[in-house]
Amino acid sequence: MNIVRRHGPTVARVLLGLVFVVFGSNYFLHFLPAQPAEGAAGTFLGGLAAAGYFFPFLKGTEIVAGLALLSGRFVPLALTVLAPVVLQIGLFHTLLSPGPAVAAVLVVLELYLAWSYRDSFRAVLAMNARPTPPERAFVPRIGREREGASAARV
Repeated sequence: MNIVRRHGPTVARVLLGLVFVVFGSNYFLHFLPAQPAEGAAGTFLGGLAAAGYFFPFLKGTEIVAGLALLSGRFVPLALTVLAPVVLQIGLFHTLLSPGPAVAAVLVVLELYLAWSYRDSFRAVLAMNARPTPPERAFVPRIGREREGASAARV
């Protein structure tokens, strides 16, 4: 049980990252065969493809977020960006094209990782969030170094 708790988030993060990097890249490089969707699923995907911009933007986003997951950098941001994508994949495969269990696996991995990184989401989920006061606002590093240097001389 201790091994699962220790390595589970890393394994889930790498698996989810690989799925999005591989399938996002496949859109641009066409290295996996694809079967055309039929019925309502085909109509839905055809409408999205007709927009022209949608799939390149979506697949590019999947690749960038998947690389973030694989690298272990900006994982909470990647999970936030991928959450609506995973939700749509789950709904698509539940309502329009039932069958592939991959959608269920993606939803489970996303939820598991969101739970594993739950401390990172605390501020985002605060009900009464307040803006940062001006005195605590971001000050560029260069500005802070100058302030420190001038204060040291005085």
